[in-house]
Amino acid sequence: MRVEIWSDIACPWCYVGKARFEKALEAFPHRDEVEVVHRSFELDPDRAKGDVQPVLGLLAEKYGMTEAQAQAGENNLGAQAAAEGLDYRTTGRDHGNTFDMHRLLHFARERGRQDELIQILYRANFAEERSLFSGGDDRLVELAVEAGLDADDARKVLADPTAYADAVRADEREAAELGARGVPFFVLDRTYGVSGAQPAEVFTQALTQAWGDRSPLRLIEDGGAEACGPDGCAVPRS
Repeated sequence: MRVEIWSDIACPWCYVGKARFEKALEAFPHRDEVEVVHRSFELDPDRAKGDVQPVLGLLAEKYGMTEAQAQAGENNLGAQAAAEGLDYRTTGRDHGNTFDMHRLLHFARERGRQDELIQILYRANFAEERSLFSGGDDRLVELAVEAGLDADDARKVLADPTAYADAVRADEREAAELGARGVPFFVLDRTYGVSGAQPAEVFTQALTQAWGDRSPLRLIEDGGAEACGPDGCAVPRS
């Protein structure tokens, strides 16, 4: 069975949702027969490369809230991440364009290192003090090497803006065709869709149903779960 996950490195609910899905997958009896593929979805595709903005200011501007309210939302999200065993910096993070990261992830898939790279990118964005967005190609090459990729090959991909660009755009078009309005968005064997950072129990249900049932795509738990979309990420409030 194949599970496709549409996500963006800038999406905190994708970070949390991946951990919840993996908790369900670990307990799934057929986990060794499940292929997981990460697909591209940019939350901020029109942001220029190099245009980096503090997360708290971005949230305050997007949702019409004070930075104190934005900070409270980040604190709440950090607590939910911690509940999944994830490190999460609630202050000092920034936000930028993720297109090059998605191109690298397609390259990493060809080399069999996609899951390693996406987890490293998430960690770098949400848990580390050093910015993921302000270090240019050197920062991304460093992380690609940590994921087991060749530095020169990764640098060549980043130096060529057309490399894997069509693959990223194709993923984004397919997400729209499947009805994904935000991320994370999980598609199981093109049979079931799960929208948002659902509890592990929902992913367990979807895995079980998709394993034994081949039918047109049906959306499970479309409403209520936290997700990130074109208008931004749901901000948890205490």
